[in-house]
Amino acid sequence: MKGNNLTEGNISKVLLKLALPIMGTSFIQMAYNLTDMFWVGRLGSLAVAAVGTAGFFTWFSMALIFISKIGAEVGVAQAIGKEDVDTAKSVAKASIQLNLILAAVYGLLLFLFRHQLIGFFNLGDTEVISNATSYLLIISCGMLFNFINPIFTAILNGSGNSRLPFIINSIGLAINIVLDPMLIMGIGPFPALGVKGAAIATVMAQLMVTLIFLLAVKGSTLFTGLGLFSSYDKKRIAAIVELGLPVALQNGLFSIFAMVIARIIARWGPVPVAVQRVGSQIEALSWMTAGGFSTALSAFTGQNYGAHKWERIRKGYYNAIGLVSVVGILATLLFVFFGGSIFSRFIAEEEAIAIGIVYLRILGYSQLFMCIEITTSGAFNGIGKTVPPSIIGIAFNFLRIPSAMLLSTIIGLEGVWWSISMTSVFKGILLTSWFVLILKKQLRQKEDSLIQGIVEG
Repeated sequence: MKGNNLTEGNISKVLLKLALPIMGTSFIQMAYNLTDMFWVGRLGSLAVAAVGTAGFFTWFSMALIFISKIGAEVGVAQAIGKEDVDTAKSVAKASIQLNLILAAVYGLLLFLFRHQLIGFFNLGDTEVISNATSYLLIISCGMLFNFINPIFTAILNGSGNSRLPFIINSIGLAINIVLDPMLIMGIGPFPALGVKGAAIATVMAQLMVTLIFLLAVKGSTLFTGLGLFSSYDKKRIAAIVELGLPVALQNGLFSIFAMVIARIIARWGPVPVAVQRVGSQIEALSWMTAGGFSTALSAFTGQNYGAHKWERIRKGYYNAIGLVSVVGILATLLFVFFGGSIFSRFIAEEEAIAIGIVYLRILGYSQLFMCIEITTSGAFNGIGKTVPPSIIGIAFNFLRIPSAMLLSTIIGLEGVWWSISMTSVFKGILLTSWFVLILKKQLRQKEDSLIQGIVEG
């Protein structure tokens, strides 16, 4: 296993070389969900609503994963930028230890309180409730694999090796693609398990990914002699929590706010719930691409921050923003003008397609701003400043709730979609402006130090 030095070389090439496999890995995760939705969609909108509802808790798990993921990614990147392998290994060990504890606790909570958690949504349909509860039960049993795979990925990304996670996660996707139709629809010797089959396929694929990761990193520098169960570095774990907690809090609250939004949407029945679930998966085309650039920029910025190369950070940031802006504009055109063609691939019911077209059109207007917000968050993470993105994210994600309630009383369901879209626009503008100010301040301080050094010399 080899890492990459991101403090030297052509910036655009370095970023793309790192970002493309990360985007591929992100799309693989999206493809897991889309594959599930494709086959579950054949069972009808009620089945989609069940998987979508239970899926909120898988989504919420990412908030806990971010605690150790961000700490691992940033800590490893900054340590490698300083050429400090021992610190990089220490960060890797502490992040894995923390991750395993969080996985065990969260999985147990989902298992014990699955009925109450699904009951929160007041779905009002016994079939949807039963399927959602069964799906959550199965997913809770495989929560360890759902947690640990992103940490292996984060450690490798921080070291500059984004290719290996891409390959391993691709294998997991292939397994999921094969298992989904077999277990959901009952192909070959397997019975038709419906929604339960989707959950089993996901857990089995994630288990295989974990096993392959363990084989792939065996003997590598960052993972050799970690002694995961021998000792705990409390200071290192605390430092990881300090880095990751703001991001985790933002994502956790985002999930909670999204659940409240889903409850508002449920007033119009289960079909809009299914539409919002499928629509968010389609929208993942843009935000997961931006997420790939964000992670790449985090590793790039982290290594260059460790090497004190602020001018290279500036150039890398503007390169990344330029590339991701193309993605945002293309997503806008795709969602606004071709929403019906896209949405009908997942749900065939006319009512759902009609609502889905409106959803994608309204959300389409915010794609550019969403992309630059996500990418800028990665730049903040790389320099160890995880609080600013969290402040803006939490504030405007919360504002979606009162604005959705207000606008929905005026223009109906479309008001909910507009509340989501417009808050994304504000987040993109404000967060980008904040980071640009930090860049200018750091570069000005560097220039002043150079001038002072010349004068004193």
